[in-house]
Amino acid sequence: MSREQILAAIDQEISRLQQARKLLQSSGATKLVSGLSDGRKRRAKRTLSPEARQRIAAAQKRRWAKQKKEAAAK
Repeated sequence: MSREQILAAIDQEISRLQQARKLLQSSGATKLVSGLSDGRKRRAKRTLSPEARQRIAAAQKRRWAKQKKEAAAK
């Protein structure tokens, strides 16, 4: 590849990435919150419903019970 071809390919890639960035910004695809000291954006924290927390806690308790049962069987 010649130098001109490489530069043209880089320019095409930059153009493609800029278009993708515009699409993402306009669609509001991710909810971002500023806050990191180096200028990057941080995703907003997701909150779980109380029901979801209960399901997760119950699943974890079942896993612990299974481990305890397997350990006792050995």
